[in-house]
Amino acid sequence: MDPADAARMLRLLSGRTHEVLTAVVLIAGKLEHSVVERTLVRFTILTDSEIDWYVASGEPMGKAGGYGIQGRGARFIDRIEGAWSTVVGLPVHVVHRLLSEVE
Repeated sequence: MDPADAARMLRLLSGRTHEVLTAVVLIAGKLEHSVVERTLVRFTILTDSEIDWYVASGEPMGKAGGYGIQGRGARFIDRIEGAWSTVVGLPVHVVHRLLSEVE
């Protein structure tokens, strides 16, 4: 992702809710468990100057969706419905549950 693409993505997210899906697969011997976790993320309305500032920070580079909820991008999040860790990329509660099922 380059700066222009990050700015484009942030403009698309501005003032909207989007869905983040993260899959977890655990294979233990012949057992296989898979779960897709869903979280909704609502962005505030972003001004052009906020988008420019954030893109210039470099944080959006290499991030799915062009933002990092665990960093500076958190200031633009109005609400989440679901697990924060799903947005970061590893729903820890799901991993824990799956591991408990194979013990």
